Amino acid sequence: MNNPMPIPTSLIQGAKSKFDLTETADQQSLYALTDQLLGLPLAEIKAAARREETPLEFKIAAKLVESRQFLLSDLQPVKIGVVFAMWGEQNRLRPKSADNPNGEDSLRVKLAQLDWVTRETAVHWTLYAVDDGDPDDSGRLAAEIAANHPLGERVKVLWLADAIPTNDRPLRHLKSVDDSRKGGAVIYGCMQALADGVDAVIYTDADSSVHLGQIGLLLRPFLQNNSRVVLGNRKHPDAILVKQEGRWGIGIKVLRHMQRMIGQAIFCRGIRDTQAAFKLYQSDLLRHIIADPTVFDFSFDTDWILAAIAKGEAFEQAPFAFIDSAAESASITQGPMTTWETLLKGLTQAVRKHGVPHNEAMARVLDEEIHDYRDLDLLINHLPPELEDAADKELGDPAVMSPQAMQAWIQQRKNEGAGARGGS
Repeated sequence: MNNPMPIPTSLIQGAKSKFDLTETADQQSLYALTDQLLGLPLAEIKAAARREETPLEFKIAAKLVESRQFLLSDLQPVKIGVVFAMWGEQNRLRPKSADNPNGEDSLRVKLAQLDWVTRETAVHWTLYAVDDGDPDDSGRLAAEIAANHPLGERVKVLWLADAIPTNDRPLRHLKSVDDSRKGGAVIYGCMQALADGVDAVIYTDADSSVHLGQIGLLLRPFLQNNSRVVLGNRKHPDAILVKQEGRWGIGIKVLRHMQRMIGQAIFCRGIRDTQAAFKLYQSDLLRHIIADPTVFDFSFDTDWILAAIAKGEAFEQAPFAFIDSAAESASITQGPMTTWETLLKGLTQAVRKHGVPHNEAMARVLDEEIHDYRDLDLLINHLPPELEDAADKELGDPAVMSPQAMQAWIQQRKNEGAGARGGS
């Protein structure tokens, strides 16, 4: 029996320790490394990638190798749609330049990634880019890029405004594009993909934070295990996560404690990364999920997960590589507490609608105390004594801090905040 071929030390030591989403050279370097690794044993590559001292580029390449090797196996033909929403993406859609320092050339990058990973495989794909009512007209820019790209026929650029208002589900509750915050555009993209007869839909973000060369990580549970929901997971020990967590204050533990009590049906299943923009839904299940959406905003992720839970659906999770594209992020543009307000309020709506187990006392506290993002602003830089030493796995346990104790602390913070404003 032959011994596994060792990974050449030069491939590990020569890998880059950083990855810049705006640099074409970094994208090309990653492909070059991945191509050198493709013929080597996956178990050896994954073992090397798990070592803490291994450079970031090698770790990402390991995920691409795992994905590509699976898609090169003897698969039956499969048709997928890859959907993303656009709002304020005009900078990231363009290449980096002196006057566009955050440019990622993201549409061309996505096309190259999908072409690379599916070449000579049984996977057929279409990319659905949906303008969510962007005043800067990301859709027009995306359409121009696609029209001048060799793979442009694989892109369908859509405008949510073309589909609403309507009396038909699932968009009937949207009177205008102003009523959508990402969710409506993603749903519209999924509707078009389903109409085109895809077997499954993968959705992602408009930026380049998720290398789409990793789609094999989602397709493997779908094709091998008939899993109808596969959730990308950035919290898994084998995931690669480069994210600016420092932008949150210490009160993030408060928000997560509330979130996990309200969303206990999700979190008790070990699903921690609800907002990962890298998920796969089988077409028949997705058609059921989006038939009557609870929300059309950033909280649609948890609405979809809860709809699947209510249907008794099983889940698989797939660790993947994610590099935060923070500079143009919507949470930065509109304020992180506005995003968290949306997530918490939407989660509360969804657990009630789907009738899944949740901590109703905590949901009522949210109703009574959190009226908009300004109430969350009063919490994010503070921490109640009960949560100071709480581990992440303890968040969401009412025995650590009850809804009643949380309400009393929130009221205290609001009183102190009012006093501070009155004295200024």
